[in-house]
Amino acid sequence: MNEVIFIFIGFIALAIIFAFLRLLKGPSVPDRAVALDTLTTITTVLMVLLAYQMRRAILLDVALTYAIIGFIGVLSLAKFFEGRKQ
Repeated sequence: MNEVIFIFIGFIALAIIFAFLRLLKGPSVPDRAVALDTLTTITTVLMVLLAYQMRRAILLDVALTYAIIGFIGVLSLAKFFEGRKQ
């Protein structure tokens, strides 16, 4: 079972790299905001997998808090872009 978790962590690390590249190369600001939201989601999944692997329940609380803060950040970015003219 440990090997499967490490394979998943490798795939998640690869997804983080691709999302980070989109964050850097995004053609527009909303694309970069979506890439940032994707990074938040992928990082939350990584924290949950690490919590399972290390058998630490406190990391689940950290992941939940991180997901909530990321969601609030995306909402604030959306509100900012809504009032902004293109």
